[in-house]
Amino acid sequence: MRAVVVTAYGPPETFTVGEVPVPRPGPGQLLIRVAAAAINPADLLLPAGGGTPLAFPHVPGNDFAGTVVEVGTGVDSYAPGDEVFGVAIPRVLRAMGGSRPSVGTGSLAEYLVCEAETPMVAHRPAGVSPADAAALATSGMTACAVAAVAAVRPGETALVVGATGGTGTAIVPLLRHAGARVVATSTPADRAALRRLGADGTVGYDDYPDGVDVAVNAVLPGDRLERLAAAVRPGGRLLTITYPPPVSQSIGDGVALRFVLDFDGVHGGMRAVAELAAKGVLPATIGRRYTLDEAPRACVDFARAHTFGKLVVEVL
Repeated sequence: MRAVVVTAYGPPETFTVGEVPVPRPGPGQLLIRVAAAAINPADLLLPAGGGTPLAFPHVPGNDFAGTVVEVGTGVDSYAPGDEVFGVAIPRVLRAMGGSRPSVGTGSLAEYLVCEAETPMVAHRPAGVSPADAAALATSGMTACAVAAVAAVRPGETALVVGATGGTGTAIVPLLRHAGARVVATSTPADRAALRRLGADGTVGYDDYPDGVDVAVNAVLPGDRLERLAAAVRPGGRLLTITYPPPVSQSIGDGVALRFVLDFDGVHGGMRAVAELAAKGVLPATIGRRYTLDEAPRACVDFARAHTFGKLVVEVL
């Protein structure tokens, strides 16, 4: 099969498209014909030598949507022909996958093997395209968890830092749907698009408002949040989804600090994403689409260029 192939540690400029064997499903696994995949930071971090040893050749890619073509023994939730989507992290990150790890062979490929019985995989709703489903996998799962933990009350002000990224563009509409007044960091060029997603106002990257009830960090390093915490009212909440995780549960003037990661699907996992996407509450924001032959360029663009929303590779 054709896939993005990484043969040694290095930057995304070294990624190529080549031939690798079609993976085979084992017990409890699915073989999926990939229709679309989306780019995430881990797709670049691991091949760059991000602390976890890789076996080469390595096929990157976590987010996917596609069609089940074969099921392993013991699988009864899916059958060949089912349309599915979800998150399958590289097998070397199995320890990060929660109690029912969602691991796979790399989604930037024509075929993918992943676990079946995990909250990170679900049936794709008929009204959600494969590209939209792939774009919503990690971003939608994270946004659902953020919205649940934030527990905003109608009329509260929520500041979203990193609102133009793949996850930020999913968080904004969910917080707005919950009744928050959403303020998003933005470049001038992206303001109109963020308002269409539900932002009530936008600010520059270094121009946080004072006294917000909730702040959500989707881009700053997790150990550099003091300045953002200063924008939160005493007793407010600061949520972060970036590494490294904070070492304290509070910061600044009595601000509750939470690191949000939900590989166990406590807040609904991929089924919640499917439900909200089907209802139109959680829209997919795709900044640019690529073919599989162009997938290495998608990885370079993700690393080097400003992007709005998700970069999606359409394999079929």
